[in-house]
Amino acid sequence: MSLPPLVEPAAELTVDEVRRYSRHLIIPDVGMAGQKRLKNAKVLCVGAGGLGSPALLYLAAAGVGTLGIVDFDIVDESNLQRQVIHGQSDVGRLKAESAAASVREVNPNVNVVIHNVALTTDNVMDIFSGYDLIVDGTDNFATRYMVNDAAVLLGKPYVWGSIYRFDGQASVFWSEHGPCYRCLYPEPPPPGMVPSCAEGGVLGVLCASIGSIQVNEAIKLITGIGEPLVGRLMIYDALEMKYRDVKVRKDPECPLCGKNPTITELIDYEAFCGTISDEAQQAAAGSTITAAELKEMQDRGDNIYLIDVREQNEYEIVNIPGAVLIPKGEFLNGSALEGLPQDKKIVVHCKSGGRSAEVLAVLKNAGFADAVHVGGGVLSWIKTIDPSLPTY
Repeated sequence: MSLPPLVEPAAELTVDEVRRYSRHLIIPDVGMAGQKRLKNAKVLCVGAGGLGSPALLYLAAAGVGTLGIVDFDIVDESNLQRQVIHGQSDVGRLKAESAAASVREVNPNVNVVIHNVALTTDNVMDIFSGYDLIVDGTDNFATRYMVNDAAVLLGKPYVWGSIYRFDGQASVFWSEHGPCYRCLYPEPPPPGMVPSCAEGGVLGVLCASIGSIQVNEAIKLITGIGEPLVGRLMIYDALEMKYRDVKVRKDPECPLCGKNPTITELIDYEAFCGTISDEAQQAAAGSTITAAELKEMQDRGDNIYLIDVREQNEYEIVNIPGAVLIPKGEFLNGSALEGLPQDKKIVVHCKSGGRSAEVLAVLKNAGFADAVHVGGGVLSWIKTIDPSLPTY
């Protein structure tokens, strides 16, 4: 369904702006009025990573007058495979500042507002209130639900995107005209069931595909042209090169945007989504060692059996000396348990500690009472023991 323009047009375009946006101006559906609306629009990008990179660059190129950037992370070399707004010289720099510099280079007419903070329940409402439209490029469920809830409570539309390996999704959520994110996904998946991009990987160019779709939707919303993805979920398979969309209906029983909402304020999203399960938290309590303690155990020649529970591709990138690879899935289905030595102390690790905590819970339940896991995983080993190893 077509919707009215999101913002009013700016008073005028300068001669330089007319020259810059001439290819937009000669499109009848955009024209002078549409370009003036873009100039007057205030758009916030949550994240300057994989999706935020193409989104920010194309929003700037399109002439969005004010662009906000929320990101507190630092550019890492592993980001450069997909986060094209950053370059080699930006490694170690704050992502928000790096992204802002690139935006200004693309279009100096854009007013860039940097929010170099973690988005939390304490600041999200204040930050969102200054913008007409939110573009969500987050990669974790807790922040996605928080973005959705804040947007609904403030009555603002937002463009959502998601990427994983070769698959992408995009939609527009605007409770005034259609469903919200909770209508599509009422509950987050159980902790540990859905790997993050950091665990499962993502094809770099997929970010451009989904990020450009998000910008396309943002432009349509701002100018009031076409039929935005309100009430539709766009699904993209890069391997098969197939697009399809699925209708998403507004849930009348949605606790946030339904007829009788029970969620009327922001909640504790970390608790709602859970980074790891309760069982994993209980297993890790008192059974977590540091990378330095693992190194001491190895140097003393302690009778340990070190297991890497990541995937084969991750193991090939970097591994802790002496570790045996047994992926997490083999513990969850039980196949790994019968081959474990009974006369050695089991030590498990993953990339950062989440997956190994889940495996530790399985081990404890199977009777390996003295098993431990390495807090911080291989990333902690690299940081504290051997910084020469590659990270990812």
